[in-house]
Amino acid sequence: MKNKKRFPTLSLFTGAYGLDIGLEKAGFDVVWANELEDVFCKTVKLNKPDVEIESGDINQIDPLEVLKKVGYKRGEITLLCGGPPCQSFSTAGKRLSVEDARGNLIFTFIKWVDAIQPKYFLLENVRGLLSAAIKHRPLKERIEEQPLSDEEKRGSALKLILSEIDKIGYKVSYRLVNAADYGVPQTRQRVILLGSRDGSTIEFPEATHSKEGNIFGTHPWQTLKDAIGDLEEDSPQHSTYSASRLKWLKMVPTGGNWRSLPKDLQKEAMGGAYESGGGKVGFFRRLSWDKPSPTVTTAPHQKATDMCHPSEDRPLSVREYARIQQFPDEWQFVGSVSQQYKQIGNAVPVGLGDAIGGAIMRHIRQHEKASLRSQVNQLDQEAVTDKTLLTMEGAMEVIGSPLTT
Repeated sequence: MKNKKRFPTLSLFTGAYGLDIGLEKAGFDVVWANELEDVFCKTVKLNKPDVEIESGDINQIDPLEVLKKVGYKRGEITLLCGGPPCQSFSTAGKRLSVEDARGNLIFTFIKWVDAIQPKYFLLENVRGLLSAAIKHRPLKERIEEQPLSDEEKRGSALKLILSEIDKIGYKVSYRLVNAADYGVPQTRQRVILLGSRDGSTIEFPEATHSKEGNIFGTHPWQTLKDAIGDLEEDSPQHSTYSASRLKWLKMVPTGGNWRSLPKDLQKEAMGGAYESGGGKVGFFRRLSWDKPSPTVTTAPHQKATDMCHPSEDRPLSVREYARIQQFPDEWQFVGSVSQQYKQIGNAVPVGLGDAIGGAIMRHIRQHEKASLRSQVNQLDQEAVTDKTLLTMEGAMEVIGSPLTT
């Protein structure tokens, strides 16, 4: 039998372990993890040899068998965490149940919550979850005579998710958070759902940072310079730009993008994207030293989400990427450069994991204190009762009429 941990945690969709590092900082003990991508698992095994990580499709793994393997019973796990990929909700409307494993992986996560009955769960996802519909009707097919059904309305997917969580008896709270507000040198917005089995509400952590700072005592956002300004790499690992793209990027100043190019060259540089809608802020983007990084993606050289170094003519390196996501410098990534970028880009920033984990841990401590206080009060009450009874017995004996009970 393995030694039991105080706050045992199971991690699904673990990736490169970013969320889990943060949770461990907050005091949780990851005892088992799962990740579909084998190269991600190798990264975790390299850095955390004591953590049991299982590679494979989560839908093919029995949660009760996992409990047996790690030596815990149903209800004994403190926390189940994970960020399931946000796939299409097109089948969810027909299914309306977490039992159909063919559906979205968010429902697989809920199925695991129901199976193992953790005291708490943490579910992380993209901000689009707030507005996603169960079914999507293309704009060109929308006509006034045929109003959107409930399943086609914005937010219907989240409504379904909350309904399924309610069915299994968990109290849930959710919020859109910005990682930069918790000391992460990156403006990364994510939806966080926190659930408790006992029906109590978990309070989200207060922001420690803000854009300008000094708001309710907050610090200014961490900048890219704060993250990588002191990083020295003799041979940085990074992807490369084509000669045609590099030609334009060399003209872009620090903190600029395609709009920084001479007006008469912008259309030539952008090609077909010039006529498309949207702000297109990520095209030919050279990062600023004095601002947080934009959300890191799975590839820093993508046309629409460029992550060019502020002062060098190259994409950010793998280690710079890792610094922005707050992985420890000693954390090593397995695989090709593109695979390493993908692992880092998909991760939850360590600082965000620490902040959210800290909020759950505070909730646990508060409940422990309340429970202990209740026990002490009960003992005090029992002591008073015993003392009173003894006093009554003594008094009755004095007058010759023993007290019977």
